[in-house]
Amino acid sequence: MARIEGVPSGRAGLYVRVAYWFTRRSIAKLTGRETERMIEPLQLYAHVPALFRGYAALEQATAKLHHLDKRLQALGELKAATLTHCEYCIDMGSAIARRWGLSDEELLALPDYQDSPLFSDQEKLVLDYAVGMSRTPVDVPDELFDKLRRYLDDAQIVELTHHIALENMRGRFNLSLGVGSAGFSDGMVCAVPAAIREQGGPPSTGASSVV
Repeated sequence: MARIEGVPSGRAGLYVRVAYWFTRRSIAKLTGRETERMIEPLQLYAHVPALFRGYAALEQATAKLHHLDKRLQALGELKAATLTHCEYCIDMGSAIARRWGLSDEELLALPDYQDSPLFSDQEKLVLDYAVGMSRTPVDVPDELFDKLRRYLDDAQIVELTHHIALENMRGRFNLSLGVGSAGFSDGMVCAVPAAIREQGGPPSTGASSVV
């Protein structure tokens, strides 16, 4: 349960109630499930109406992006979620990633992706990029970026960068306010939070095995 109570529909204005309804429908479509706490982060944003509107608009715009392959998007976002250790993000991200083509074996292989035969060279670069972006300070060396550009055009790189950065923001917001798992992956395989050793490894010392 979050550290502060979100704004329930009964105390929300018309705009917020409509946004809640559309968000529930959108998340249910993405994850294949409806749960009791599925919009808890949005209910917290509703305490600040101006911020709620801005955040809702950002998520709406993000949902309309289309240049990047969904599998790559899922890998970038979910890797970032495992690095921040956001339970809500990992829970939802695992459910979405599964519907976008990732297998249970691939979800469980994320901590050791660099040595896994389950991921392509392109996918390993995307995961390296998520690791580097999710560090403090950010660690994205030129070598890694140049390799990524062999596979993705400018628009795709911008979208990927946005997805990873937004996932970091979501995770840090949720963790700070105590938002936990919402039950999207209950009874199913879920990705696991990254170990400390993983957060401190490459990409700066050899981005990946790609040549």
